[in-house]
Amino acid sequence: MSRALAAEGRGVVLAYDGRVAVEASDFAIPAGRLTAVIGPNGSGKSTLLNALASLLIPRQGTLQVLGRSPGKSRRRVAYVLQATKVNEVMPITVRETVAMGRYALLGVWGFPTLPHRRATQQAMERLEVADLAGRHLYELSGGQRQRVFVAQGLAQEADLLLLDEPVTGLDLVSTERIRAAIADELEGGTTVVMPTHDVADANRADHVLLMAGRVHIEGLPARALHPDRLSEAYGIGIVHLEDGSLVLDDAHHRPA
Repeated sequence: MSRALAAEGRGVVLAYDGRVAVEASDFAIPAGRLTAVIGPNGSGKSTLLNALASLLIPRQGTLQVLGRSPGKSRRRVAYVLQATKVNEVMPITVRETVAMGRYALLGVWGFPTLPHRRATQQAMERLEVADLAGRHLYELSGGQRQRVFVAQGLAQEADLLLLDEPVTGLDLVSTERIRAAIADELEGGTTVVMPTHDVADANRADHVLLMAGRVHIEGLPARALHPDRLSEAYGIGIVHLEDGSLVLDDAHHRPA
């Protein structure tokens, strides 16, 4: 794999319980850049992230992540899911949640030394949740909770950061804070892969994977998000507005 790539797949087929979710696909994710993954519901966006995070082994093809097979690169990959409902029966604080990002580095019996505690604190400060450190997750708003989970990913200090639709449905403050954190990670050389339903977000990326049950096309936003390619992937019409923007005729996507 080229040193300029964070991940590369050749003929990758991904399946769950015998059902193919992503058909044979070739793709390359540039290192140190923001790659957006976009496509209709069920197109394979989250499945692809699971493979990059070593949670799903390809049925066919070859996949390399950070120059190695996915399982061997796991500790260098941070995976942040969308914030979900929190179990109130098992309360966990913000600090404890963010500190979990260090567990892979600590080992089973590892003790959080000063560098680990410092990484946890810095991640909370970057997402502006340090003042919530002692509160339980179920006490937080959806936006605050998502910032906590992103902070957990940052605390891992990974080379590859996977963010599954990190700003979908969030308040403006949380959206801007998370976007700023992503920009900081990219500035520091981290590779970020971010599935999104927002074509405008995808257009801000350095590289785009357009999914449609496989990697339909990839490349710069101008190429991958061309109206003809979007129409092919979504199987819907693309409405051109007078101001030059595009509207996907689909309830799950915002105008772009």
